[in-house]
Amino acid sequence: MVTLEEIRAAQARIDGLVRVTPMRLSPALSAVAGGPVWLKCEHMQETGAFKLRGATNAAARLGKVAGVTTASTGNHGRALAHAARQLGLPAVICVSRLVPANKIAAIEALGAEARVTGASQDEAFKEARRLEREEGFALIPPFDHRDVIAGQGTLGLEILAQLPDAAAIAIPLSGGGLLAGVAAAAKAVNPRIRIIGISMERGAAMAASLAAGHPVEVEELETLADSLGGGIGLENRLTYAMCRDLMDELILVSEAEIARGIRFLGREEGETVEGAAAVGAAAVLADKLRAAPEPLVLLLSGRNIDPAQHRRILEGET
Repeated sequence: MVTLEEIRAAQARIDGLVRVTPMRLSPALSAVAGGPVWLKCEHMQETGAFKLRGATNAAARLGKVAGVTTASTGNHGRALAHAARQLGLPAVICVSRLVPANKIAAIEALGAEARVTGASQDEAFKEARRLEREEGFALIPPFDHRDVIAGQGTLGLEILAQLPDAAAIAIPLSGGGLLAGVAAAAKAVNPRIRIIGISMERGAAMAASLAAGHPVEVEELETLADSLGGGIGLENRLTYAMCRDLMDELILVSEAEIARGIRFLGREEGETVEGAAAVGAAAVLADKLRAAPEPLVLLLSGRNIDPAQHRRILEGET
């Protein structure tokens, strides 16, 4: 497992390069959940998502390379493009045709190449691995990497520094880098804290893998929580085992529930979030997740939703 010492080292390494994001109480969600619900506003991170932490930590540890590359559903690619620009490195971000146009544009705005290849993240990864193998690029994967996990784990330390009596943290779950890092940090500080993973019903690869008892492939489907799409890798080295061992509960939410979460956070909280960031609120609103009596933290992981899609959801469309 990634250790607390690695996470503390990452915290020192990225200090000043990423934002310390706010934590605030949500009276509206607290009323629904039956106890205090706090929002960790990581969607206010500079690139609009938590991914900047892991990408910055990993990139800062590189030696001499031709450039950096990865495969991404959008947010990790944007974060790595940002880190590469800070370090003066070329970046090629491989994305599938399912990645929304606004996320591709955001990657390119940071000076990186967004290379669209294949119909899934697994197919995009093939091109990233070719760049590593044939052109000398450093491949920084979005989740199954010690330095990436350690960077994401800084969120766990930050949450408990801001809310020491937190009893549970609900974390969007995809490849598991965020949950693995936050859980490793939080449980090292407070072994009694509950870690709750939340994903979508459509194509949740980690959920399917945990049910099978080993990493499996799943069909990548269109979902409002597009940042949670993609596989975990059949040769997963770290996040599968860490999620299996550190996660206390796993909740799946439907597309309608995700839309309701986005809408509620927009209308009641004034927060613009993408579908992946709304899964915690979705679970609370669907009565799948309760807070009573101790504080529950919902991690709002990103804000990079297409503006037109966000308007449609606020108006009641899914």
